Amino acid sequence: MNTTLASLPILEVPMSLVLPGEVSDLSEVTASESALRGFLHGLPGVDQVGAEKRVATLSTRSIKKASKGFALDLAIRMVDLTTLEGADTPGKVRSLCAKAMRPDPGDPEVPAVAAVCVYPDLVATAVDALAGSGIHVASVATAFPSGRSSLEIKLIETRDAVAAGADEIDMVIDRGAFLSGRYGQVLDEIVAVKQACGAAHLKVILETGELATYDNVRRASWLALAGGGDFIKTSTGKVSPASTLPVTMIMLEAVRDFAQLTGEIRGVKSAGGIRTAKDAVRYLVLVHEIAGADWLHPDRYRFGASSLLNDLLMQVRKQASGTYWSSDRITID
Repeated sequence: MNTTLASLPILEVPMSLVLPGEVSDLSEVTASESALRGFLHGLPGVDQVGAEKRVATLSTRSIKKASKGFALDLAIRMVDLTTLEGADTPGKVRSLCAKAMRPDPGDPEVPAVAAVCVYPDLVATAVDALAGSGIHVASVATAFPSGRSSLEIKLIETRDAVAAGADEIDMVIDRGAFLSGRYGQVLDEIVAVKQACGAAHLKVILETGELATYDNVRRASWLALAGGGDFIKTSTGKVSPASTLPVTMIMLEAVRDFAQLTGEIRGVKSAGGIRTAKDAVRYLVLVHEIAGADWLHPDRYRFGASSLLNDLLMQVRKQASGTYWSSDRITID
């Protein structure tokens, strides 16, 4: 993977985060509300100016044509093709699944996407349509997008989605509880939902647009990782701002440092507002520079998107033929 991205000039990766109190075991941190609060508020503050400057520098990077082709294919393989609208129908989901398996029917070399993400009541439709494809079926749960329901209801919804065949669950944290400082409550919910997932992977949505500060993004990231989230995810796509490069950078730092502390590999999903191939490549550069090349894999990084795939396909055609497709040659999701 490193050799494929050889044209990306590598900047020096920042030193790992210095954790408060020389923490060596997260079980110490989660043992009590006071310990959890002390750990989260003991995390180094995020230098907002420095973070935004670093992201701006990385955003100006260009890559050579061979690496761009690899990056476009990789971005396609990282897409969670998503439909989360009240007007969703089984027919729409089946069409989306067909596109997930063969994004460009005229070019069998274009890879399939990572997953199709739907509401719980449409999981069975997606499972049937994707049978044998190897594409994951993801379902939002836990009163998406607000998270405003009882834990009992959240767990029932999670179990129903898993029973219908979902192998990935995207949960939302209770932002009200988090912003009120009730960290133990948020942690307990994540742990309970993780248990309800069984063998399914859990993505924990932070809804960074509602967290207000980069420090909160860092705290919420560590809280989700401590609770057992397999991925931490920026946003639902229903709140603005959704995903941004600076918050993704902070989350990538968290999974990198969590891996160094615990030896456990977790992923990041950037979702909402990522619509162009140019944007996607910027995020991939960020992943490469902050977490490292080992995270350039769909098992460790995802894009939550509905319209991004179309622009990626147009750019792939441009790479191959030298001319753009017109947008009317791409299916509308």
